[in-house]
Amino acid sequence: MTASDRLTEVRERFAASAFHRSFFGMTLERVAEGEVDVALAVEDRHRNLLGIVHGGVIATLADTATGLAYRTVLEPGTQHVTTQLNVTYLSAGRGGRLVARGRVVKRGRRTGYAEADVLDGEGRLLARATALFAVLPEGAQ
Repeated sequence: MTASDRLTEVRERFAASAFHRSFFGMTLERVAEGEVDVALAVEDRHRNLLGIVHGGVIATLADTATGLAYRTVLEPGTQHVTTQLNVTYLSAGRGGRLVARGRVVKRGRRTGYAEADVLDGEGRLLARATALFAVLPEGAQ
């Protein structure tokens, strides 16, 4: 599988994911080798009781961005799962549009590491996340 094939596969898998598109309302804005941008137009359903974007929504956006970024560098015949996600919240998300920019930091045979910044529409940093992945043979559970 070529790098171009992997990028196409990431786009196709995202497009087929009802969880990301329909349930959360995410869009895949950019895909490159080792990098992705995932966006979300904030709706009332994304807010917590204080009226700001729920931390779980920001974490899910970051997990999606790091996971998709890592998927772009996977070797054929492998898959990955998130084993650890750390999110540092730096500012409240008030609304508008959020973008999570995921990037691969380290690719290994058995583990991988990626980071994501979650930004609001003005480019303000809302959260920074780090993710650790287990790399497994395709089909393993």
